[in-house]
Amino acid sequence: WAHAPESQFLNRKSINMSWQGMVDQSLLGTGYVQKAAIHGHDGNPWATSAGFAVSPLEAKNVVAAFTNPSGFQASGIILQGEKYNYIRSDDKCIYGRKGGDSGVAIIKTKSAVVIGVYGPGTQAGNCNSVVEKLGDYLIGTGY
Repeated sequence: WAHAPESQFLNRKSINMSWQGMVDQSLLGTGYVQKAAIHGHDGNPWATSAGFAVSPLEAKNVVAAFTNPSGFQASGIILQGEKYNYIRSDDKCIYGRKGGDSGVAIIKTKSAVVIGVYGPGTQAGNCNSVVEKLGDYLIGTGY
């Protein structure tokens, strides 16, 4: 979080921030995430960045992949119709890559998935860290 000290992020717990505010400020505002969305486990969007339309079916497939990633391992992660090659996953995170300079980090919380996409000029680890921190924040607040 080069743009916001760790303590600023953690203090957001006391701020009533909208889902769209989380996408705009906590993800896009860092400069490490170019496109982002938060979807419920039912696939419905809670918030999304302009021009990033992950379909409810794509979001449901993401949620299902946390239990069984074999579909992503075989066919890739499809978001807004674009394919990202599956890199790795665990029970909380899924990571994908598109070409040599773009990728996606997806974090599962109790009731949502946080999706962050990075593009050329961004280190994968920076995007991953930002998305993971928002996911941890949501988990810590019961979402």
